[in-house]
Amino acid sequence: MKLIIAKIGDNKTVSFANEELIRLIKTMDSSVVLDVRKYDSYDEGVKNALWVGLGFTEENEKDSVAIKVKDGAGFISGSNERSVLIAVYRFMRELGCRFLRPGIDGEKVPQKTISAEVLNVNVNETASYGHRGICIEGSVGSEHVYNMIDWIPKVGMNAYFKQFFTPAIFFTRYYGDMTPDEVDAIMNSLEEEIAKRGLEYHTVGHGWTCEPFGIVATGWDKYGGEAPEEVKPYLALVGGKRDFRYEIALNTNLCYSNPDVREKMVNCIVNYCKNHPDEDYVHFWLADGRNNHCECENCVKKTPSDFYVLMLNELDRALTNEKLTTKIVCLLYNELMWVPETEKLLNPDRFTLMFAPITRTYSTSYKDVDLNEKVELEPYVRNQISRPASVAVSVERLRLWQKEQGFNDSFLFDYHLMWDHHYDPGYYEVAEILHQDMASLDKIGVNGMVSCQLQRTALPTALPLYAMAETLWNKNITFKEISKDYFTAAFKEYGEKVEKYMADLSALFEPKVLRGNKPFEKETMAQQYEKAKTLVDDFKANYIEKMKDVSKDWEYLSYHAEMTKLYADAYILYFRGNEAESKAKIEEFKAYVDETRVYTDSVLDEFFIKGDLYGNIYGWRKTI
Repeated sequence: MKLIIAKIGDNKTVSFANEELIRLIKTMDSSVVLDVRKYDSYDEGVKNALWVGLGFTEENEKDSVAIKVKDGAGFISGSNERSVLIAVYRFMRELGCRFLRPGIDGEKVPQKTISAEVLNVNVNETASYGHRGICIEGSVGSEHVYNMIDWIPKVGMNAYFKQFFTPAIFFTRYYGDMTPDEVDAIMNSLEEEIAKRGLEYHTVGHGWTCEPFGIVATGWDKYGGEAPEEVKPYLALVGGKRDFRYEIALNTNLCYSNPDVREKMVNCIVNYCKNHPDEDYVHFWLADGRNNHCECENCVKKTPSDFYVLMLNELDRALTNEKLTTKIVCLLYNELMWVPETEKLLNPDRFTLMFAPITRTYSTSYKDVDLNEKVELEPYVRNQISRPASVAVSVERLRLWQKEQGFNDSFLFDYHLMWDHHYDPGYYEVAEILHQDMASLDKIGVNGMVSCQLQRTALPTALPLYAMAETLWNKNITFKEISKDYFTAAFKEYGEKVEKYMADLSALFEPKVLRGNKPFEKETMAQQYEKAKTLVDDFKANYIEKMKDVSKDWEYLSYHAEMTKLYADAYILYFRGNEAESKAKIEEFKAYVDETRVYTDSVLDEFFIKGDLYGNIYGWRKTI
């Protein structure tokens, strides 16, 4: 078959969309004869062409796709350049392609003959939510971040978030020691990929409590001694002392009643925005951690949230004076979950509200919240806040902010795939909770999510990631539809069996118990985990051993099977009171993860999975 592909204009994102269309068509059917052209605009005199570009639907920032192709002729278009790229991937999806996970081995491109009869696609859709993004976290190499950036538009997502000025912590966890300049050079390359795809780019967040005072903060490292004397007057007074919180600069709040502190921070942000005009959203956060706010006589007169809104207003005035239109993202997190008592935002249009309920449980979803139910909220007590797990409490605090501060834009910043998924070796329950949460975002009044997560979360499968992306695009899609689609694409005729295997594993491991959300008997759990090991052995013998060389999807299940049995053993020994043997089994688990890392590098964050197994049983996340 001969196919005329006519690109419109010179835009780099539309050009990339055109290249991807050509690549995927030729991958599907190498015998297709392509006649590739470029026009400045649509020309109705050109017959039988497949047009790629703008001009066929209303243009705006909200992502919509418009595809109308009959017998290979028509158009693939969108509401903006990024939407054209999303539309190309959607067109190929209608032809049978799937993009299951980041990385080239996550692409499923069927081999088939392309004919005029095949090329009939009609789609006209708009994304359910405006914010559909991923935030860098975990342990990463440049390839892992590239894979994620590349995957985002393939599944209809539209944003990437680089935390920090220089996100060195994430790269040094993977590569070892690197200089900030080396990390910046990596990010320079990755930013070109973000721009090429037209993705919305979020930046910074962490660091504004350090950078204005000459403190370099590229992670949560200890400073190595007391704070410099010239910096101490600006730091929060906590327990009668002005110094870095546990020697970590990033976790140290400041004396926000001090106008010099606020002025230095505001000036730093304004200068950053001047020098980075191409960044779509600049995040302004306070220090990380909690119970670390200033106790001086002036700071105790206002809540942290009041000082935060005061600074947001000062920042807006300064940006306006410089004629800068940068969108600023402000954060609801820890102490800032409490609504301000006196201060009001003067220009809500400048700001996007980011709701980050980091202490919530994932045993319930936003779907379960009854908005009509009265929720009791604890009053703010300085430096004595707890870690509320209740989803309803977090949502009620969000609603108060929305009601009293008048935000016109907001999104969720949540952590399903940061730590919690390591309670769920089947990845099935976490995928279902993710779907329920994404389907319920409009219910709680937010316009999407930027997921704060590990970049490598596809072992055993990428169902949680896939469910998140699918539901952010279409909030009405059911979890069963997503799951069936995923497992069929990954495992073909064995899809239902693998899906049941994953669901059964999740049920047997009972993440609610491991989170501390459900009472349990230790011996009952030990026996349940023995059943999980038997399930793994049986499924491995009946399916994995026969299929592990067929595809990467099956190969990953083979490594996962061994990891899951070691994981189960560590808990079984813990439940039965054999702490030393349990810890030895954790070391065996870590060794196996290291041994197989060369095979699982693109789908498993070895740094976090090793730390989380110990942390969940004996360390900082211990709940049982």
